[in-house]
Amino acid sequence: VQLVESGGGLVQPGGSLRLSCETSVDTASTYCVAWFRQAPGKEREGVAFIDPGGESTYTDSVKGRFTISQDNAVNTIYLQMDNLKREDTAMYYCASDFCAVGWVRRTVESYNYWGQGTQVTVS
Repeated sequence: VQLVESGGGLVQPGGSLRLSCETSVDTASTYCVAWFRQAPGKEREGVAFIDPGGESTYTDSVKGRFTISQDNAVNTIYLQMDNLKREDTAMYYCASDFCAVGWVRRTVESYNYWGQGTQVTVS
């Protein structure tokens, strides 16, 4: 599985960005997909997740501001980020791995496939 992120950039506080992650496989139904981020000097943390059943989950700090989605017709995962804050500044990574129905993957260690990252700077 190959993942390629795009869409990062510099934005002012309160602004919006949409990140994209193009995948080499159809991730619908049999893969978990997620967005993680890593700020300088901090550990990589999970931001948003989609499970095989289509349920999305978010870390508390982005609830109500970020939306994860996927377009299976073009094998792309999106992260819509609204009302951005300075503390959202980080390198953002998409991740994916096989998931049977009912499985969840929430940790960095549970994903084997990663993109190269895209930088988001809120300033």
